Amino acid sequence: MRRRGIVGACAPLVLLPGFVLSGCVSGTGTVDTGYVSGDGTVTTWSPDERGVPVDVSGSAFDGSTVNLADFRGQVVVVNTWYAACPPCRAEAPDLVAIDARADAQVIGVNGRDDAGTGLAFERTFAVTYPTIDDQDGRAIAALQGLVALNAVPTTLVLDPEGRVAARIIGRADPSTLGALVDEASGST
Repeated sequence: MRRRGIVGACAPLVLLPGFVLSGCVSGTGTVDTGYVSGDGTVTTWSPDERGVPVDVSGSAFDGSTVNLADFRGQVVVVNTWYAACPPCRAEAPDLVAIDARADAQVIGVNGRDDAGTGLAFERTFAVTYPTIDDQDGRAIAALQGLVALNAVPTTLVLDPEGRVAARIIGRADPSTLGALVDEASGST
């Protein structure tokens, strides 16, 4: 297992004259907004370190069925998100761009929003990929051990066999995510 760098920003915070503390945020410029976001840590697994294929399915906000097994043979990007999450909103256009690639499919997982809120988010950001409505927690439970449950967004890159090739905890940098998809597909 390899770990790559942490993406984030640190800035001095002035609390009182003469007292300066250093604080970090996860690249969004927001502090204490009621969500817990990751720090951008990227972890990758070589093909011989990858476990069994991920088995996740559920209903999308529009009522259709989503099953990761239906996408075997191509790279699948699984992204946990919810509508009020600033990093989730910031990375939505980048995920739409990844989904437009011929060699990748994005699947969202949302355990917080109702269908109306989720569908409104999808319209706002022209989301073309399905999202599993995970209010019952089944999809996240199936990912247990791979996804930090306290960090949203988290993005998994699954290889064409459905095995986890990479994980990004926090906002996915578009160039990093593109490179991870290329690597998982064997394009590099």
